[in-house]
Amino acid sequence: MAGAVKVLTTLRNHWKKTTFGVCLLSWGGNWLYGRHCDNLLRRAACQEAQAFGNQLIPSSMPLKKATVFLNPAACKGKARNLFEKNAAPILHLSGLDVTVVKTDYEGQAKKLLELMENTDLIIIAGGDGTVQEVITGLLRRADEAVFSKIPIGFIPLGKTCTLSHTLYPESTNQVQHITNATLAILKGETVPLDVLQIKGEKEQPVFAVTGLRWGSYRDAGVKVSKYWYLGPLKTKAAHFFSTFKEWPQKHQAALMYLGPTERPPEEPEEKPSRPPLYVRLYRRLRLYWSSPPKEIPQEVTPEDWEELKLSTIELSIATRNRQLDLTRTEDFMDICIEADTVSKGQFVNRGSQKMYDPHMCPEGSQCIQASRCILQLPEGTEGSFGIDNEEYEAMPVEVKLLPRKLRFFCDPRMREQILHAAVQ
Repeated sequence: MAGAVKVLTTLRNHWKKTTFGVCLLSWGGNWLYGRHCDNLLRRAACQEAQAFGNQLIPSSMPLKKATVFLNPAACKGKARNLFEKNAAPILHLSGLDVTVVKTDYEGQAKKLLELMENTDLIIIAGGDGTVQEVITGLLRRADEAVFSKIPIGFIPLGKTCTLSHTLYPESTNQVQHITNATLAILKGETVPLDVLQIKGEKEQPVFAVTGLRWGSYRDAGVKVSKYWYLGPLKTKAAHFFSTFKEWPQKHQAALMYLGPTERPPEEPEEKPSRPPLYVRLYRRLRLYWSSPPKEIPQEVTPEDWEELKLSTIELSIATRNRQLDLTRTEDFMDICIEADTVSKGQFVNRGSQKMYDPHMCPEGSQCIQASRCILQLPEGTEGSFGIDNEEYEAMPVEVKLLPRKLRFFCDPRMREQILHAAVQ
């Protein structure tokens, strides 16, 4: 009893050290508990992946090849460690023949895609920039019509992973988010996503799955990291200090666009069976002996372009991948032209909202649905475009929608949720 009293007295007399020690022990205990929970998540995911790897396949069937494009610089250099601890074990246990290609510098993925040989799966491990590089390299190939049919998996490892909101359920635990994304690749459920083809006057086309932004909110957003020392106020500070420039900040341009197009029926994934030999011989003989069909000239209907002059604080052109609807009958992209009459207070508040939803279209903006558009900028226009959160020099561009161009693996729960929302 006397010993316990002595200990309590010592703790009371050194209350500062006691408080510090209790806080340190609490933090350490919480950290260890978090590590334990993460290990449990990894173990459960590996056990689920092993079930795929234990499935029997015919001896004549080769293993599926998966090519992983890993950006080690993503997430401030942590992407490689995150991939090797959380995703790589799942892929190897699943029975896939995995080849990991690590990029060393920006733009390398585009060049590597030109040299890529046949593969059954393409897996992107990184953030928005890595996705944009890989799909650009893929769709620039001469045989892109064949390679664009390869299903693509996305493992979100970057600082910004916009596409993960469409493909996977939200999760505050990074380990769970990565393991869920990797398991979704093994489960095989896919959804078709639209792609934007963005072409300048001289440059090769760039492709995007999210969209293009040009304006003051984007320019202020890229400077947020400069005010890191202000903590949670850094976003508002970046937008506040940007109002010290010329105000109001107006961006002048001319826009030509075509309206939505009717969605064609989806092609069946399974190829029709080959007809018997006698049927093929009969068809060829009939084609050989029959007279050539007369060519009927088809009337070319002129394209109905609409044109407008715009003055805006920000222009955004976005796909509908964020609000995916597999049953809609028209294909289009959303063009949002925001009014240039906002006050400085509105600019600061709205800029903070756009950090979480960059392509939001505020009330009072002009919204246009288009399948193709041409953006003409005045000579001497400075600034930059944000294409899938990657910076490009601002120039006149043509933006064309490629509907349902690529198929991405998604969590079965998200696909069911999308279909359920479409029925309602």
